Amino acid sequence: MRKDRKLGACLLGLTLSICLVAQSSYPVNASGMFFENMRGGVGQLLTNQAQTKVASEKNAESKKRIQDFEKEHPGENLVMANVSDSLNIRESADAQSERVGMLYKDCGGTVLERKDGWTKLQSGNIVGWASDEYLLFHEDAWKLVQDVSKSVAVVETKTLRVRAEASKEAEVLGLLPQGYLLEIISETEDKTWICVDYEGKTGYVDAGCVKQDFLIDAGETVEEIKAREKAEREAKRFKNFGEYSTDESNLKLLAAIIHCESRGESYEGQVAVGAVVMNRVRSGAYPNSIYGVIFASGQFSPAMTGELDRVLESGKINESCMKAAKEVLTGYSNVSDYTHFRRNNGRDGIVIGNHVFY
Repeated sequence: MRKDRKLGACLLGLTLSICLVAQSSYPVNASGMFFENMRGGVGQLLTNQAQTKVASEKNAESKKRIQDFEKEHPGENLVMANVSDSLNIRESADAQSERVGMLYKDCGGTVLERKDGWTKLQSGNIVGWASDEYLLFHEDAWKLVQDVSKSVAVVETKTLRVRAEASKEAEVLGLLPQGYLLEIISETEDKTWICVDYEGKTGYVDAGCVKQDFLIDAGETVEEIKAREKAEREAKRFKNFGEYSTDESNLKLLAAIIHCESRGESYEGQVAVGAVVMNRVRSGAYPNSIYGVIFASGQFSPAMTGELDRVLESGKINESCMKAAKEVLTGYSNVSDYTHFRRNNGRDGIVIGNHVFY
């Protein structure tokens, strides 16, 4: 699992306290939770960076923001995940305790407590413990933040104009409310204007009306992981494979097998049964015709028992089943490319009504 799974991550803003951070729905704000026990302090960090000869104008500005932040928010600590993929966050400082969430590569949070080689942290909506073996603190954490964070401008005025050029006379592209976040592209040479990404366009905002900040990604709680995975499965369910042209007799045959297998199910369940038939027609593992799939040996019990023939002879096919047959012939499937279904018995798959599709 990577960072792209965290479309619902939370912001820890510079101006928010830790308790407000716990309620935020934004990504974690790196500068909103810095460290109190840096070895040698910020002065030493600046010296080290100067010695490595990598200080740039951007880094100098970042250092000043660190110093300013430490003056305003003493005692807050930054922690970053030191993993190549993901890290379990536990309910207590014990590797055997219940997992409450996951922290991913390049994600971070706030240190709440440390003891016996474990750290209690908050990242987004997660509050739990992680082994120090897989975490970065102090200078190491901040170095990673500089690499992976996103610079943003937070609107501080009641309303902010985004302009097309760095001028108060330039065209107004839009108006933004207080608290709105904009990704920073650059600053003008005199630092009076900030170039930002505004709805995919380049815009400019008055530097005096915003506060520059950093964003890093947060982890996910167990509940958030389950919700995301469910949404991902749902998104993969629905496909359109393209129209399948056939004649009236095959349409009725398809509607009849849907009727036999799922006439008591919801319309969604009837479409799913029809989709399974058509998925088999498209699969190289089965006959390539509706008739061949339905009457394949040992596949659909109504075809083997004679029930299907009786329904076809009577012409008594539920209208909803006929509608479902027409819909799946357009190429629509609500069960992805699954080719099997059965009564729901707890098997993994897509459950619709009394059937599970897999």
